[in-house]
Formats: sequence, C-alpha cells, structure tokens
Amino acid sequence: MDIDLLVLGSGVAGLSAAVRAALAEPGLRVGVLTKAELAQSATRWAQGGVAAVLGGDEDSTDLHLADTLAAGAGLCDVDAVRVLVDEGPGRVNELIALGAVFDRDHAGELQLAREGGHSVARVVHAGGAATGAEIERALVDAVRETAAAVLERWFALDLIVEGGHCRGVVALDEHGVRREVRAEHVLLATGGAGQLYSVTTNPLEATGDGLAMALRAGVSVADVEFMQFHPTALHHPAMPRPLLSEALRGHGALLRDANGARFVDELLPRDQVSRAMTERLLDQGVEHLWLDATGLEQFDARFPTIAASVRAVGLDPTTDWLPVAPAAHYLSGGVLTDLDGATTLPGLWACGEVACTGVHGANRLASNSLLEGMVFGPRVVEAVLSGRSGPLPAGALRDVLGASPDAPGVPARRALSVAGPAELVKARAVLQHAMTEGAGVLRSASSLAATSSVLDGLGDVSGDPELANLLIVGQALVLAASAREESRGCHGRIDFPQARPEFAHRLVIR
Repeated sequence: MDIDLLVLGSGVAGLSAAVRAALAEPGLRVGVLTKAELAQSATRWAQGGVAAVLGGDEDSTDLHLADTLAAGAGLCDVDAVRVLVDEGPGRVNELIALGAVFDRDHAGELQLAREGGHSVARVVHAGGAATGAEIERALVDAVRETAAAVLERWFALDLIVEGGHCRGVVALDEHGVRREVRAEHVLLATGGAGQLYSVTTNPLEATGDGLAMALRAGVSVADVEFMQFHPTALHHPAMPRPLLSEALRGHGALLRDANGARFVDELLPRDQVSRAMTERLLDQGVEHLWLDATGLEQFDARFPTIAASVRAVGLDPTTDWLPVAPAAHYLSGGVLTDLDGATTLPGLWACGEVACTGVHGANRLASNSLLEGMVFGPRVVEAVLSGRSGPLPAGALRDVLGASPDAPGVPARRALSVAGPAELVKARAVLQHAMTEGAGVLRSASSLAATSSVLDGLGDVSGDPELANLLIVGQALVLAASAREESRGCHGRIDFPQARPEFAHRLVIR
C-alpha cells in the first residue's frame, strides 16, 4: 500500500488533515485508519460548538487569546494560542464551504453563544447542541470522496520505528489479522482517554491508543495530569454520560446544590466549576447536584439534541431540574508537538486531543477543542508538503528538545497473568474505579499512591490491547499528577490547594 500520509483516527483533527492532504496541489496519497466506523469518533459527541472570532464589535482575536490563556492557568504556549485564534476563523469558513451547516438567525447571520470562560459570545453551533455530529458528517463525506484508502475497524497496535524514523504502524485488520501499514508519515489523531474513568462523556473508543503507542516508542508527552472533567454530565446510568452543554449555562441555566441553593458562578472555566461541584458533593454526601434550566425559553427548539436525551430518561427540562455531576471529558495534554504537529520522533505527527500543542495549558477553554483540530490538522499537512519530517524548537516543544525530562518514564509493571475475557473485563472495571476514586477531580499524594498500587497490580493485560493502552496512559497520568505538587487548572490536589510558581512549566514524560 503506497501511502504518503497515514492518519490514525477519524475525528475532526484527523479528517481535517486528510481532506487538506488529498486536495493539496500536488496531492498526497492519504490513508485513514480507524478502529470503528469512519463516522464514529469523539467529535460526533461534541455539543458545545466551535469558538472563533467571526465578526462583532465586542470580540477580537486578542480577546479570544486572553480568554484561552486565562483558562490555561499559566501553562499555555502563547505562540500556539495565537496560531489557534488567528487561523481559526478561516478554518470555520472553509468548513462551511465544505458543506457544514451552522445555526443562523432569521437574518441569516451565524448565531453566537457564550460559554464558560469566554468574555463574549463567539461560539457557533449546529443543531443547537449537535455541532460535532454536523462537522463529522461534512468531513466524512469529503474524506470518502478523496482518501486513497479508508481502513475501518482496523486497530493500530504500535508504531513501526526504523532508523529513528516512524515508518508506519502494526495493526489488526477487520478480521483480527496482524498487518503492517507503511507510510512516509504517520499522523496520530486518535483522540483522548476518557475511558480511564468510570464516569465519562467519551465514547467507548476513547482508550488513549495513540498516546500509549507514543509512550511505548519513547516519544515525549506532557500535561497528561490535566484531565478535564465536564461539570454538567447528566447523572444517569447511560455511558457515555449524556452531556448537558456549556451553552445551557451560557444562556442562563443555574447550578443548584441538594438544598436548591446556588453555590458557584456558572460561567467560570470548567475546572473551577467542576471543583466547586465536587466539593459540594462531598460536603453534602450526595451523588449529584442540579442544573436548573427551567428559565430558558424555547428549550426544545434551541437545544433539540439535549431535549431529546433528557426526555428519553423521563425528564422535562422546562419543568424539572436536571441531575448532574462532573464526568471525565477531555485530556488537555498528550504527545508533545511543535506548532506544525511534529513530535520528537521524525515522521510522526500528532494533532487534536492526543496532542499537546500548548494551546490548552492546564485547562481547555470551552469549545476550543474542535477548533484546535480544524487548525492544527491542516498545519501538519502544510509541513509535510514543505518537505519536513522532524520537529522545530517552537510551541510546546520550544524548551523541550534536547532537555532532560522533568518526570521519569512510566515504570514497568509486574508480570502477572490475566487468564481470559472475564478477568480482562474485571480488570478494566478495577482500573476505572481506581482512577475515578484516586485521580479524579480532587487528588492527594495518598490517593494517587493508592491508585498507582492498583494499576501496578494489574500486571500483564496484553490480551486486551485497549486495556493495555489504558493502563500505560493511566500510569503516566498518575505519575505526572503525583509529581505536580500544586493545584492548577483541572489538576486539583487537596494536599497542595494553591498554584506554586516553581511548577509553572510542563512535566514531560519520555
């Protein structure tokens, strides 16, 4: 198979890159490998929207940059954020030209919503709260028309590294047969790792596969302690948890505790809201709090996707308070890249949630995730077309290339055998429970040590590649969270409740 660029993953980041690569002049032969169907990714679950400065006297790219830096709590790379906010509007307009349909008012103007951490309304939506599904639809249609190879239901196991260069991946095909897929360049766009936790908004596919492959290949990763928890996931047995979009609070929905009292500014960044909610949950000894959206007008018309999901479980959003609790939502860190998506391994690139571009810092600003994929995926392609294969000292990699890591490598685990499928299912549940209890919204040295002990005790889980990936990513997250003895962004340490200036830098794991 003759492939110039092999894209792993089929979310907004990978598909944006695939479309750009196939339509470039001269074009690249593109392969897209995904472990589910092409349209099944975390992108299609995204509700909030896309944050971009598309007009309006109140807004500017400088203000969007300032909001992003504030949410990132001192760890954003300013150059990376500047790339995001400057190039974002053009990427949104390109997506519209590709066929994506966003919500408009009666005059035909794009409707803009305000979400937590944003100074003004700058978030475009589709279908009220079905933005990800609309973006995914437009990109999937384009990729099916342009990609040289689409490998659905293939599972990438590991990177092929030869002579210090990434040359492709070893994968299981749709029949479970081990195959090599070789390419001049490999782009990790495999998404996040929400399945590390018992309660998550992420689909079952979000098992940290790309991050785990990078760790096993010795590629530098950073900021993996910053798992963002979305504050308003519907408290319901369904998994992934139905998400009650940030836009609800942006339009005036209120958070109430078990006594019905408001206790937090609903428009604060997600990390602050989630932490305040977790503290109130613990103080009151309850499993959920309430989101009061009864004051919102025309709820079903403005938020049809959310209305359908809550009505499906017997709730009426116009009269009922909605039970909510934080859920694992987005990994702010990942595989370290420069401003063009190059990693520390030549030939390997990364974009989207699996990457650490420096855009998000210690906490992602709401609705910057889809935008990041739309901006940095095409930048990878431009760099490949220019003839590059390795990283430049720019962006999140500026101070890392050639430096010693701040945190040690992920420790090897004891070799214990796990006999069969039943034991593997149990092991996954044990891992998720340990991560939720000890490495969730609030952490401490003792809780992290207990979590590490559980993960180390799981031993050899190679019979389940996804579980093996979750285990190595979980170990990396706990390692970094233990080393970061402070509270910053979405990393909350109850034994170190304040941010400390000596930790105002990335913790790098190799």
